Amino acid sequence: MESKVVVVHAEREPMEGVVNPGPHQTYRNPRVFVEKRELGDLEPDEIRVEMIYAGLCGTDVHLVETNPDTGYIRCSAPAEIPSEGRVMGHEGVGKVIAVGSRIDHIKPDSYVTFESIIVCHYCDVCRKGQFNQCRHARLLGLEKDGLFGTVVDVPSMLTHDVTVLARGDRDLRAIACVEPAGVAYVACQNTHIEAGDVVVVFGAGPIGLFSAMLSKAVFGAPEVHVVEPVEFRRRLAQKWSDQVYGVDEFFENCPRFIDVIIEASGHMGNISRIFRCVNANGRIALLGRSGAPLAIDDVDHMITNAVSLGGSRGHLGGAFTNILRLYESGRIPLDEIVTDVVSGPEGLCDLLKSPERILKGNCKVLVRMCEP
Repeated sequence: MESKVVVVHAEREPMEGVVNPGPHQTYRNPRVFVEKRELGDLEPDEIRVEMIYAGLCGTDVHLVETNPDTGYIRCSAPAEIPSEGRVMGHEGVGKVIAVGSRIDHIKPDSYVTFESIIVCHYCDVCRKGQFNQCRHARLLGLEKDGLFGTVVDVPSMLTHDVTVLARGDRDLRAIACVEPAGVAYVACQNTHIEAGDVVVVFGAGPIGLFSAMLSKAVFGAPEVHVVEPVEFRRRLAQKWSDQVYGVDEFFENCPRFIDVIIEASGHMGNISRIFRCVNANGRIALLGRSGAPLAIDDVDHMITNAVSLGGSRGHLGGAFTNILRLYESGRIPLDEIVTDVVSGPEGLCDLLKSPERILKGNCKVLVRMCEP
């Protein structure tokens, strides 16, 4: 079977003098193409899916953008771009057309959505149930060919059967957004948001918006502030926050005490600028990746007030199940962050060649790969 896929190619040229370089220090001159690829025999533990909607993530954009100062790609998340290129994409929903010989929990014609972290289940971290930090994790669309195709083969362990929820086009668009919502859910869990907390979210992209939405509608925070430099996204964030600011406006008018910070923009300077306002027993989660360093000057404030700061990655450990239940019950309108739908691999490829269009006038962009 033939599939039409969106593939990124890049030159592998690790920076000299950098020990263990990340992707943003390894790959340069990215190019994105639509290609036709022949699908081989289906592996016993895989399913073959006709994609309906695929979601475009900031990580996908960073995979094809270059840093003007270095000429290397902006993506600092784990990634491998082989000589034949990498099929991108790790969010979406599709219809199963075939299953491998070992698969009996999913049937053809089922609708499925996908986790994006392939875990080993055998390392010491997995044995503790901490799957988001699996020592041997591989990321779909970054380290393994992903979902930006008309037909794709996916490890069955990543799939969630959502047939009962796929009642129409609105549901399919919502289901395509479960992965970023799951990332936001884990961040809210990791920061232990509860009633009474003042929450600040930096960045009103999809994960930032879902963080604000979940903080207020699910975890019970009475006061949520969102900081976003792009006016279009600020307007979108107003529905799920008590106050929305531009960056300078926020630092001139920020709350006196902040209990939780979710940094979803990748601008680490936000943390050092606001650190003195973090309340006693405050919690900070870093989600946005940029490869930039983090500098904390007020370490005494951190020690005295028992401020916790940590990374937050992933959506495993039950987040998908909870997000799907919250959507089914009407608690979270997942589809309302979708601001554009482009048509087919060609439309996606054209958009990726002009990534500035994504940031300035959109939040979540979906790609309609095939009709349901």
